Amino acid sequence: MSDSKKYIQSVLDLVSKKDPGQTHFKDTVTEVLKTVAPVLDQHPNYEQHKLLERMVEPERVVMFRVPWQDDKGEIQVNRGFRVQMSSAIGPYKGGLRFHPSVNLDILKFLAFEQVFKNALTGLPIGGAKGGSDFDPHGKSDNEVMHFCQSFMTELYRHIGPDVDVPAGDIGVGGREIGYLFGQYKRIRDSYDAGVLTGKRVDYWGSLARTEATGYGLLYFVKNMLDAKGIDLKGKTLVVSGAGNVAQYAIEKAQSFGAKVVTCSDSNGYVYDPDGIDLDAVKEIKQVRRGRIKEYVETHPKAEYHEGCKGVWTVKCDVALPCATQGEIDLDSAKALVANGVQAVGEGANMPSTLDAIAYFQEHKVLFAPAKAANAGGVAVSALEMAQNSERLQWTFEEVDAKLQGIMKNIYESAKKNAEKYADPDDLVSGANITAFSKVAEVMLAQGLV
Repeated sequence: MSDSKKYIQSVLDLVSKKDPGQTHFKDTVTEVLKTVAPVLDQHPNYEQHKLLERMVEPERVVMFRVPWQDDKGEIQVNRGFRVQMSSAIGPYKGGLRFHPSVNLDILKFLAFEQVFKNALTGLPIGGAKGGSDFDPHGKSDNEVMHFCQSFMTELYRHIGPDVDVPAGDIGVGGREIGYLFGQYKRIRDSYDAGVLTGKRVDYWGSLARTEATGYGLLYFVKNMLDAKGIDLKGKTLVVSGAGNVAQYAIEKAQSFGAKVVTCSDSNGYVYDPDGIDLDAVKEIKQVRRGRIKEYVETHPKAEYHEGCKGVWTVKCDVALPCATQGEIDLDSAKALVANGVQAVGEGANMPSTLDAIAYFQEHKVLFAPAKAANAGGVAVSALEMAQNSERLQWTFEEVDAKLQGIMKNIYESAKKNAEKYADPDDLVSGANITAFSKVAEVMLAQGLV
């Protein structure tokens, strides 16, 4: 075992020892560190400066209680978090997630990923993640407002336009961002528009922010396929999820001439052989806040299947997991490969398990890793921050053009480092090395902090 690999293993052992139950965090640290060994070989001073030990330790973790009153007048108590992982490149930046699965393990994993994803954009933003085990599904607007106001009453102490700029994530959309921003403004008595991103356009949000993650995913995947001479037009796509990322991935894929035949939520998935009717999905999810099974009520050819894993058994050319972490396991990867999948693009955060990724790579499936492929959302969030600082609002076309350029640069940088350090098609290693090298050099430049 080389010196760099021994160093990496010692850090992984340290992570296991310090936080033995944090499996999601350990997985993402493992995935990143094991790909950067060639860089460590060329920079032995990284070990001397304990760079990896510093990277895997958050700069700050905030955990707090969130008491709120429901519509029955009963007191509820949830737990809130903010994991501020790294401010080396800029103010902390990353979403807030409201979902029952939220815990410190998941948020550390997401924050660690966010550091490198944000570095890939080339924009001056660090990495963080936060949220709560609160579930907004089934709650009234009044209950969601009460929760958001209580959550922000604590969080406001730890954020600011030049300190930490949260955004939305699972369970946190325009409604939640509005309530959070309103409470921040109320407490601070200051119109710091740049403190949150994902705001509505009429109070200084960015045009194209809603579409950015889904559109960015397709821009990245198209760059990857174009490099291999593969045309997205006419291809059959399987998409998981039915939220913001999935909807706009479907929209952009359809604009490129592809046929998307599935989407899903936490209960199950729909398969429509004629292609997903996106207007119907938006009506169900954005307007009625309903379940995806309602789709088949108005689309007689469509099928609804309970459970989410079955979506990966549907024959397709390209698979786009846009729901949540760990949704493609080894069995799902085997099913996709057996059905002839050519490419996988990750729209969610680390939706493929490590053994699934290895299986895709072993079988020469083109693979677009999350920290590169779904960076479009945070990229446009950073563009929103820039617009807020300028007191200007750019056109949709301006923002979309910048997004396309950013996603192309991310692909080309990842491809370049894959060719230099690993297999030319190993964009996982290429993206990790690109981001890691940038963060590492900035950390060294700033001293022991």
